[in-house]
Amino acid sequence: MNIDQLKFDEKGLIPVITQSYYTGKVLMQAYANKEAILNTIETGYATYYSRSRKALWIKGETSGNKQKIIDIRVDCDGDSILYLVTDYGVACHTGKESCFYRDIDFKEKEKPDPYEILQALYKKIEERKEKRPEGSYVAKLFSKGSDKIIQKVGEEAVETVIALKNRDKNEIVYEASDLIFHLLIALVDAGVRFEEIQEELLKRYK
Repeated sequence: MNIDQLKFDEKGLIPVITQSYYTGKVLMQAYANKEAILNTIETGYATYYSRSRKALWIKGETSGNKQKIIDIRVDCDGDSILYLVTDYGVACHTGKESCFYRDIDFKEKEKPDPYEILQALYKKIEERKEKRPEGSYVAKLFSKGSDKIIQKVGEEAVETVIALKNRDKNEIVYEASDLIFHLLIALVDAGVRFEEIQEELLKRYK
């Protein structure tokens, strides 16, 4: 990155949007100066400039919620940058994963957005496995053991094949969703991280 080509404001700052590399969720917006960007590149962890403290701010330095840099991107005008990160913990000081957790009416979001649904479902399934809430289908499935989970994946795969053979779009959507859902349960049960699947799929993008 040629930092001198970036368009900093009169105070030597540039807006930084921080986004989760694996989920696509926008985590936060802050500012950086040249020193912060250079420190980010050197250390591999997101560094910003605190306008209130007038000092560099290494995200997670005190909280432990660090943001490991995967990539740094520049917008088309060169007047803002994007940190793509693997985040450890939450981004927001409120304890929320993202600072953008409310809509324009300041109401808190209740569901994930479509682009993050697979990761969100994976995390929810992990939570069900750990806490085993009463009445949870997923918790009951985990209590029945790996063989039952694998069996369910097989059953859903067969039903998806039948739906595809029938060429019924609504049936295909329903059964494919069932298959993906149970496959996520099986991945959690097998200890396979969803990020590992994403990385493997990236290898197949040619």
